Formats: sequence, C-alpha cells, structure tokens
Amino acid sequence: MNVLGLLGCLVAAPTLAQAATGLTAAQQQAFDAVDPFIGSGGEGHTFPGATLPFGMVQLSPDTQIKSRKDGYGWAAGYRYSDNTIVGFSHTHFSGSGHSDLGDFLIMPTTGEVKLERGEIDKPGSGFTSRFDHATETAKPGYYAVTLADSGVRAELTATARVGLHRYTFPKGKPAHVILDMRTSMYDYPGKVLWSRVRVRPDGTVTGFRETRGWAPGRQLYFAMHFSKPITGQSLNDTEKDVIYKGFATPGDKDPTKRAQIEGRQLVGNFDFGDAGGQVLVKMAISPVSEDNAIANLEAEAPAWDFDGAREAAKEKWATALAAVEAKGSQTQRTQFYTALYHTFLGPTLFMDVDGRYRGPDNAVHQAKGWTNYSTFSLWDTYRALHPLLTLVQPPEHTNDIVNSLLASRRESPYGILPVWAFNGLETWCMIGYHAVPVIADAYMKGIRGYDTKEALDAMVASADYGPYDGIAQYRELGYVPIDEEGEAASKTLEYAFDDWTISQVAKDMGDAKIAGEFDKRAGNWKHAFDPSTGFMRARKRDGAFREPFDPTASGYGTDYTEGNAWQYSWYVPQDVAGLIQAHGGADKLLGKLDEAFDAKVDPKIFEHMEDITGLIGWYAHGNEPGHHVSYLYAYAGQPWRTQQRLKQIMDTQYKDAPDGLAGNDDLGQMSAWYVFSTLGFYPVTPGSNQYVIGRPFLPKATLNLPNGKRFTVVADALDAKHTYIGKVTLDGKPLDRAYITHEEIMAGGELHFTMQAQPNKEWATDLTKLPYSMSAN
Repeated sequence: MNVLGLLGCLVAAPTLAQAATGLTAAQQQAFDAVDPFIGSGGEGHTFPGATLPFGMVQLSPDTQIKSRKDGYGWAAGYRYSDNTIVGFSHTHFSGSGHSDLGDFLIMPTTGEVKLERGEIDKPGSGFTSRFDHATETAKPGYYAVTLADSGVRAELTATARVGLHRYTFPKGKPAHVILDMRTSMYDYPGKVLWSRVRVRPDGTVTGFRETRGWAPGRQLYFAMHFSKPITGQSLNDTEKDVIYKGFATPGDKDPTKRAQIEGRQLVGNFDFGDAGGQVLVKMAISPVSEDNAIANLEAEAPAWDFDGAREAAKEKWATALAAVEAKGSQTQRTQFYTALYHTFLGPTLFMDVDGRYRGPDNAVHQAKGWTNYSTFSLWDTYRALHPLLTLVQPPEHTNDIVNSLLASRRESPYGILPVWAFNGLETWCMIGYHAVPVIADAYMKGIRGYDTKEALDAMVASADYGPYDGIAQYRELGYVPIDEEGEAASKTLEYAFDDWTISQVAKDMGDAKIAGEFDKRAGNWKHAFDPSTGFMRARKRDGAFREPFDPTASGYGTDYTEGNAWQYSWYVPQDVAGLIQAHGGADKLLGKLDEAFDAKVDPKIFEHMEDITGLIGWYAHGNEPGHHVSYLYAYAGQPWRTQQRLKQIMDTQYKDAPDGLAGNDDLGQMSAWYVFSTLGFYPVTPGSNQYVIGRPFLPKATLNLPNGKRFTVVADALDAKHTYIGKVTLDGKPLDRAYITHEEIMAGGELHFTMQAQPNKEWATDLTKLPYSMSAN
C-alpha cells in the first residue's frame, strides 16, 4: 500500500480478516520509532490510546475524571503521573488546551459490582483501578495495560469508526463490563442533557448522549457488541432529585429487567459469569443515529478478530509514517516519528460509512464525493500543521479538508467558515478567521479539488462578518478598538494576516477588486504598531493607544490573546520587511529579538495563564503566536542567529519522555513545528509557497512526496559541535537565499547542507533575496 492509498483505507475500512500483508523495512522502522507516551505528561495533553490516522474513534484510558475547574491537566483524559484508570472512553482530543469528549466510558471489573468511580486514594471504593506503568504498552493503533485491582488485562485497538477491546479476566471471579454514560472530560453537574441505553433482542447494545460542553448540544450515538452472551444486566439512572419521572416502567423496581433506559445519569453493568478468559467488546460511534452506528460496526468490524484489526491499524500507521524516511540516532528518530504521529491525529474523520454527518446547524447532511472531517483547532494548526499535511498526505486529503470547511460554512447558521469546531459544531474558541489561510495555502499550492469560486466567496464572507469579534469595527477603522472589543491588538494582527491570504487567492483568480481591498487590509497591522515603544498595542476608537501600558501583562482584559506584548509584537508574517522598516532597520529589530530571548523572566508572572509555557526569556514556545519568531533573524540578514535560536529551542522544549512537549500539542501544531524545523525549513507565511530555512537536525531525511517524487535533506558533519550552516546546495547548485519554495520541494531532488562549528556570516545575508514580504513586492 502506498501513501496515496491511506485515505481510501480510512474511509472504506477493510474487514478485520484483511490483516497486514507485510511492511517494508522503512515502514517498520518508522512505526517502531513512535512512542505515544511522549506528551502524555507535563503539559503536552496527548493521549496514548488506540486510533487510526485521522480516525473518528480515539480509544484511550482516562486516569481521572476532573471538573471543568480542575481539569486542565487532564484535557486528554490521561496523565502519565497518575496511577489509576477510571476506564476506557472512545473520543479524545490530542494536545488541546481546553477539553470535552470522553464519550462512552467502558471498564472491565471482577467481583462485586460497583457503579460509581469511587475515590482514587481509596482502592476498592468504586470501579476505578490502580495500574503500574510497567504493565503498559502503547504503539500506534494499540494500547494495553493490566488493571491491578481486578487483574484484568485490557487491550485496545481501533478501526476508523470502531473501538475494539480485548479483556482477559482471571479465573474464579465474576466478570463484568461497566458502561458509564455520565462521565466527560471537563465534567460538571448537568453536562449530560439526555442519554439512552438499550439492549436489543439480538444482544446489541445501542444508545446516545447529548451534552452541553464546549460544543453545546453535541449528539453522539453508539452500537456495541460483546463476544460472549450477556448472563445478566443492570441499567441504572443515578440522577438524584428528579422533579418529574413520569409513570413507572416495567424495569423501575428491578434494574436487571430493563431493556432500555433514558435519563441524564445512566450507568449500565453487563455480566459474563466466570469468564475465566477473554471477553471482546467492539463499539462503533456515529454522529447520526444508533442504526448508523450499527452500520458502521458491521462495515468495519464484522468479525471477532482483534489481532487482525491490530495488524490492519499497524499497516495504516506504518504507511502514513513512511511519508518521511528519517535517519539519525534512536532518540532523534523517536522524537521525529512521534511528532509526525501526532500530526496525523487531527483533523478527525466525522462521517458515517454512508457519507452522512452532523453539521454546525446540528442537522444531518450527506457528503457526496468527499470525506467530511472535523476537529479544527484553526488558531493553532493553520500555522504549520496544515502546510505539513500538503507534503505528507495525498492532495485528496487536503481537498477533503477544504470541502469540509466549505460545507460547514454552507450549513452554518451564521454563514461563515469554522473558527474552532469539533463533532461538526462551532465552539467560537480563539480568534481570527483562520480557515481562510488553510484554504488559501491549499489553493496557492495548486490543490483545488473543490469549487474555487465558492472558496473565495466563503473566505470573503468570513472576513466581512461584522458581528464576530470586532470585525465590523475593524472594517470601519482598520483596527479593532480595545474600548469596544477585548484582545484587540491580537485580533487586528491576525485579521491582517488572514486578509493577506485572501488577497493572494483573489489576485491569482483575477479578481482585482477583492485583491486590492484585502491587500490594503493586510497592511492594517501598522495601526497596531507603536513606534515609541516598539510594541504592537491596542488603540481605542479615538485612535489613541490604551493607557496605561504594561508589555508584560497577559490574560483577560489585556490587549492580547494568550500572550503579552513581548509575544505578539512579531506577528506580521506577511510583511516582515515592513516590520523591520517600522522598527527603524534590521539592527533595531535584531536588538529587540535578542532582548526578548535573553530576558530574565520569572515564570510566576504567567501562573494565571495555563497556556503560556516553554519560556526562553519572553519567548513562549508552548504557545503558537511565537512559533515563527526564531526565523525572523533570517529576514533581517542574520540566518546564523536563526540557527542558534533553533538549537536553543530544540534543546530545551522537546525530549523523548512523557513530559517531552513544552506545552499543549494543540492538535499537532507543536509537533508540526518540530517536524518542519527538524527537516530544516518552516512555513512562516502560509499562502506564500515559501519555507524559510532554519537548520537541519537530522543527518538525512527523505520526503516521499504524494506526487511520487522524493525530496531529500542531507546534513554533512552534523553533530553537537557542528551546529551552523556552512553552505547549502539545491540539486547540486549553490543556494544563496534563506528559503526554498513549495514547487522546488515537489519537484523532488536534494537539499544539501554542510555544517560547521562557527557561524557562516556570509551565507544568505543579501537583503534583496529575502523570503516573501508585502513591502518587498
């Protein structure tokens, strides 16, 4: 199977009997290098469980269930520092800074049935169990652990829409499987609006729940089969003080007689006698209905073949990961391939096998000729994740992403593209209209398997939607006024970049009117720049900058989103030459950059900001607005300083350990930065078709491009003492500029670095050969 076949396998999943047919050495090596535990400790917020590339099911252990107030560290359900497991739920975010999901938690138990989780510091008080990391195994598509309190060995794998469990029970004890419909990530009383569980005559268990979490009114359905007959069951509603219960049902006096139950706090127990062996469980999910969940289950997992499913998942992961052949030490390969693995965890499939899905209007829609995706953390992922996917996934995948965004706009009650969406629903989280640069980057790279006119219309509609986050004032004044809209400096800067990407697409389409309007809007960043302080600041409606001004202040009520003036004042990726000019020249900008990186900053200043982590001076690698900053030295004619800062970031912000990510992976953005920067280049300005050269961190890496060509990056003499670029060639010819183009990569060939111990202060210093900038064009 080649890389181009990955998407088809995900959507039209093979049956479990179709096991892996054998992997190439490169595929096997890439697969073996991944460590899913990286990022599951510290503030990485990743999960170690079983899923497929971009799969709809993410079946993973939840170590604690925390309230919204206390749940930040458990945004992915699992935290490596814990020693308990509550159960295994079927939906998770990877690396989010906010959370929800954790749908349909299952837990195998033995002995006396306990329907509550219990207390983690009181073993046996509920169905929560202790565990030891020594019994854990995690590989792409597979997870296993031994539950110490019950002695059950739990194994998990997945297809695109089905989670498969294999539980090996000890002999001599009654075996049970708990289904908890009450728990969620970021839990709180009343979060479950309604739910249902029913046992059908053939033993199929189906149900649904609707929650009012991050995405309000979210509906999800399931269908579940057991490999052994149920010997007993109990369906319970644990909600207290129900105002009105209606009339009694036949099962009200005896929960074991219930075949169906509805309510807001449901928990079920299924008995299997003295199993003394294995009980397999397979659960499919659906955004549409219980019947569709059954159809998903029958299509993707018709047989009881856990090992076949595990091998099929391994093949899909090995195929996806082999998009890059990376050489280097074991540590380097582990970090690289784990980062690449994390970039394939979102956006996620959100569509049943019949093509139906649920949209932002919470209605059911039909996809025809394309695959629907959701989980769009766009404020994070437009920067590097989506540009990376254009290199390591077939163009059909990016076309599906764009078609999903356009469909969401058509179905939106507000007529705009997604902001931060999951399970099809809008959360209105973060700022900007960053679906726009995702579409623009795809379009400018020639990936156009969608209605391009509709795409431009959708981009303009989103940029012109006045009621959203101060856009009406932005269109009127050229900036967002802080006395009318919070975080106004950040919004002005991010809107200006998004506007620039619209101008590029409109220009290519020959629409001079739209191109001219948005090219002008792209310059609105200048309204935020204060030459007296050298910082980006928020203005009031009367044009004056808001006073008093503290460049170190961050958080709600300030001029900035998840940052402060030191972190946001570099955000002009479309016009770095203009930013240099505004500062009074390259030397002034370089001095300001050094001041940011070299400052002595007490981390306690950000204790109130969960997302500000990974500090190097004021630079915060754990949050996305600064991800391009180390590359700005190259724009100012000192690329060796970019090389220096990149090593500093790599040495301090990433490692091959559970706490190996300095901040939230944010649906793959932190990992995408690592993949690009390790290869030696980075997309500072998505939509420009340029990648700014940093420095390589692997001796050799080859991109197996989706067009069938190979692009190889070689670094001679790369070691701990030779950390600077001496010279660069592209296909054997000297390269004297600090960027390469998308077209050059897609043509295949070799980018060759010769590394040395001292900076080469002559390479790529010609200011007439800088990467793209508005002011220079």
